Amino acid sequence: MRPSHLDPRSPFVLETHELGRRPGSMRTVQRTVAAPDELGSGMIGIPSGSDLELDLRLEAVMEGVLVTGSIRGEAVGECVRCLEKVVEPVDAPIQELYVYPERAQAAVASGDDEDEDVRELEGDLVDLEPALRDSVVPTLPFRPLCRPDCPGLCSQCGARLADDPDHAHDLIDPRWAALGGLAGSDDEKRES
Repeated sequence: MRPSHLDPRSPFVLETHELGRRPGSMRTVQRTVAAPDELGSGMIGIPSGSDLELDLRLEAVMEGVLVTGSIRGEAVGECVRCLEKVVEPVDAPIQELYVYPERAQAAVASGDDEDEDVRELEGDLVDLEPALRDSVVPTLPFRPLCRPDCPGLCSQCGARLADDPDHAHDLIDPRWAALGGLAGSDDEKRES
């Protein structure tokens, strides 16, 4: 068994020793952990340090340890239309197989290209953080909205249109603006 580089005290590292290598043996893990840094996209994400609830099942299978369950938290971001704060509940399913090191080496030796992205057990430890990111980030909205019918901001002055639904500007087409200037100078000549 090669030495592990994972810190067993990390909240994202799970111990699998008690499962042994007996297919069918399982245990559940339920814990609340602090969200890692940069869990999201530029527009929305789970703030670093906020609570993430992990509800997981670790099950020994022939190839390794199968981790299934859900990750719940709260994502915070900005509405893409009006830039108001958006808070979205997150409930992301997770299913990841962590293979035993000898299985991973056998797959590489056989030239099996399908197993490039295989996650491997390090000793009896599972590093959950990469799988957590792969599960949570795709569930976040690509274009978060404060509400589905958000009208956005006024393109002229930046006012939030949801606050003033009757908001409007008297716009003069720039192609006609010069004619408006001529009409104004003609009125001045008549007054003189």
